[in-house]
Amino acid sequence: MQRNSYRLIGLDLLRTVAISLVICSHSTLLLFPKDESVILDVIRLFGAVGVDLFFVLSGYLIGGILLNLIDSNKIKFKDLLLFWKRRWFRTLPNYFLVLSLNVLLFFVLGKGQIETLYLYIPFWQNFTTQHPDFFTEAWSLSIEEYAYIILPLLLYFGFFVFKNLKAKKVFLVLTLVMIGVLFMLKISYTLTAEVDTYKIWSGSFRKVVIYRLDSIYFGFLLIYFLRQFPNWFVRYKKQLLLFGVFLFGLLHISIFWFKILPQTHLAFYTLFYLQLLIFSLGLTFPYFSSLKYNGLWKPLIYYISTRSYAIYLVNYSLVLLTIQHYLKIEDFSEIQKIAVLIGYLILTVVISEFIYKWFELPILKYRDKKYLRQ
Repeated sequence: MQRNSYRLIGLDLLRTVAISLVICSHSTLLLFPKDESVILDVIRLFGAVGVDLFFVLSGYLIGGILLNLIDSNKIKFKDLLLFWKRRWFRTLPNYFLVLSLNVLLFFVLGKGQIETLYLYIPFWQNFTTQHPDFFTEAWSLSIEEYAYIILPLLLYFGFFVFKNLKAKKVFLVLTLVMIGVLFMLKISYTLTAEVDTYKIWSGSFRKVVIYRLDSIYFGFLLIYFLRQFPNWFVRYKKQLLLFGVFLFGLLHISIFWFKILPQTHLAFYTLFYLQLLIFSLGLTFPYFSSLKYNGLWKPLIYYISTRSYAIYLVNYSLVLLTIQHYLKIEDFSEIQKIAVLIGYLILTVVISEFIYKWFELPILKYRDKKYLRQ
């Protein structure tokens, strides 16, 4: 079976949108590193939204895999181990390859030693504290990796402890419990943190594992309810899409219109903003999950979607920061900046294509042969 035979064009489109938002955001940091304006703030905020969209999408897909295991009564530890192996073959090779390239580049550019490098092996670099200023895009990988270790492991034990409950009920209850526990951690942060800028809030909260695991677990809830009430979601998918777009727009227009900032409205940002954002994004999934499209843009959507993981890993630390190291772009003319932007995009695509075709894809093919899809 070919790898693209089970892909959904709507979810590929969401991946394409997510990585495009990230690239657009990083492009502003490349071309206008010291500039500030409302337009730049919006673009950069949408880059953060792109990562949140990846979180919901990952939770939606992995939650679906776990529910498939439950439906097949594959709830033994060997089944969980196989789930992890398939997941790790998907995420870890690219991660450690790009981590190694970042280490090599760090020394080539003469930036000295990386004191926190050992933390990147177990993804511990931002588990409870701010992510170090090295390979910074790895913050989201830590959140995803721990999300797929902690709750599935709890589910495994929960199936034995709550034998009288149906496995799907255990899935729902433990997911809700985890979200509740994580919400308590958010309250603790709100009561104790000192936040003076959006950057401080982003580094000490938005990019920290223990405060963001629920972004993945909301995806678990989404796929659970979609499967429990499929007819309802199919019937109202367009209304849910419109409401999701409306809520997303209202949320962000309110932030900019009323100048709602973390340093002035910390409780809003820690207890409500990210949750409402995730919820608004999740409301669009019933529509995109059932989307049918075979038009002109389908090959491009498929191409970007399949390379999105590699693009995400290489575009900033490997490409953008290297360009900034050698070029003082803020002194460039508009035409020169456009040339730099084109070069940045080309380099990102070329490196990502090489990683995908000659590294990621062979590993995925080996995984699918060695560890059959569950």
